[in-house]
Amino acid sequence: MNSNTKAYLRGLSNEFGESSNAIRVELNRLEDAGMLKSTSVGNKKFFSANTSHPLFGEVHNILMKYVGFDQIIERVVSRLGEVDQVYVTGDLSRGMNSEIIDLLFIGNIDKNYLIELIEKAEEFISKKIRYITYSREEADKIDWEKFKPKPLLLWAIES
Repeated sequence: MNSNTKAYLRGLSNEFGESSNAIRVELNRLEDAGMLKSTSVGNKKFFSANTSHPLFGEVHNILMKYVGFDQIIERVVSRLGEVDQVYVTGDLSRGMNSEIIDLLFIGNIDKNYLIELIEKAEEFISKKIRYITYSREEADKIDWEKFKPKPLLLWAIES
C-alpha cells in the first residue's frame, strides 16, 4: 500500500504467519520480475516496491480496491464538499492489513455528514473506520513527524 515502506524477510514471515523460506521464494520472484527493489543494511535485506515498474500503478490500484479505499473515496470524500486531502495512517500506512482504517481529512468538512457517510462505508466494506479532521487553517500546524510512517496520501483536490 505504501510504496515508502520497507520490510525484511523475518518481519514479513511473522506478519504473514508463513515460513521464511516460502516468503524468500516469493520475494526473490518479485525482485526478479522488477516489482520489488532491495537494499542491504548489515545482515538484513530490505525490500520495497519499485514505483518505476510499468505495472506498479495497476498493482497499487488492485490493492486499493482489495482494502476498500476506492469505495471510501467514492462513498465518503466525493460527497463531503470542501475536502482538500485525505490520508491513511496507522497499520495500513505501514503496509499491514487491518480491520480498522485510520483516515485523516483536511478541509472544511461537515462532520455530521462525515459520520453518516462513514457508517455507510463501514457496512459496505465490512471494516471499521476511525478518522480525524483538520480544517484548512489547522493543517499548517500538523506535526507530520508524529506519524510513523508518514501518512499515505489517498486523495487530494486537483489544483
